[in-house]
Amino acid sequence: MKLLRSFWGHWVEVCGLICVGLLLSGCQTTQPPSWPDASSTNSVTPGRLRAGELLSVTYSDLANPVLPFEGRIKEDGTITLILNEPFAAAGKTVAELEKEIRERYVPSKFRNLTPTVRVLDRYFFVDGQVRLPNRYEHRGDLTVLGAIAAAGGFTEFAKRTKVQITRADKQTLIMDCKKATTHPELDLPIYPDDKVFVPKRLW
Repeated sequence: MKLLRSFWGHWVEVCGLICVGLLLSGCQTTQPPSWPDASSTNSVTPGRLRAGELLSVTYSDLANPVLPFEGRIKEDGTITLILNEPFAAAGKTVAELEKEIRERYVPSKFRNLTPTVRVLDRYFFVDGQVRLPNRYEHRGDLTVLGAIAAAGGFTEFAKRTKVQITRADKQTLIMDCKKATTHPELDLPIYPDDKVFVPKRLW
């Protein structure tokens, strides 16, 4: 009899633990996936210079003016600047190239020199349900909402929740522009050669 009571007591305890476990698991909620933010995509498009791009290099803080450079990055990735100095430009950011130019010339060749590098022919594209679909010059920092604004804004038929961004490396992202208007951290960056496509809503 004592053995039977012990068995039933153990069984009730096990059943109680199972019920508690089920109740706890039922309280867990599954969070919906969130839209990617700008910081998560910084590694996708590094904004580095490429062969064939048209550059302008100007110089300031010099005792005597020096003619600026304007030309394309050669197929081997280089440009040649004042005093016939070659620089590997392709693969670098604008800031990295400016730093290298200054370090090459100062103080060995000039007491002071500040180079400014500009890329003259970088573009992004906006198509679909915007008022002015076209190619636009890329100047500095830009986001999806800014790119759409440059293209005249959405049409009344735009599906704003499923805007497609195609990177230069063919990676495709989907952004909810409705959410991004009130949550700027969801507004993805736009880089040179990116394509923004706004689809048409079905109703």
